Amino acid sequence: MEAMSLGQAIWMGVSVFVRCFGNNHDHVKIAAGQLAGMSRASALEFSFFLSMPTMVVATCYDLLKSLRGKGENPIGYRKLIARMAVLAIGFVVSFIVAYASVAWFMAYVRRRVFAPFAIYRIIVGVLC
Repeated sequence: MEAMSLGQAIWMGVSVFVRCFGNNHDHVKIAAGQLAGMSRASALEFSFFLSMPTMVVATCYDLLKSLRGKGENPIGYRKLIARMAVLAIGFVVSFIVAYASVAWFMAYVRRRVFAPFAIYRIIVGVLC
C-alpha cells in the first residue's frame, strides 16, 4: 500500500459512486484498486482505512442521538454515568473481535482469490 499513487487512491474513492450489481462499496473499492494495478491485499487494506472515518463519525452521531434521548437506544446523560462500565466492556470486546476478524480476513485474502465470492455477489445482485 505504501507504493500506492494519488491517482489510484482517487480512483478507488470515485469508484464508490459508480458501484453496481448490488455490491457494497468495500467490494467495489477492492475491485477498483485491482483494476488500478494494486494487489488484493493492498486494495483491501486501503478500503479498511477509507472506512474508518465514516465508522467513527457514524458511531459518534449515534451516541450523540442516544445521549439526547432520541434514536433507537435513548440513554440520556444521567444514565450514561451508570452505564459507563457496560459501554467500556462493549468497546473493548468489539475492538478485539474487529481486530481479530480483520487480521483473519487479511490473511485469507493473501492466500485465496475472490472469484467465487464475486460471481455469487453479481448473480445475487442481478436477481434482486
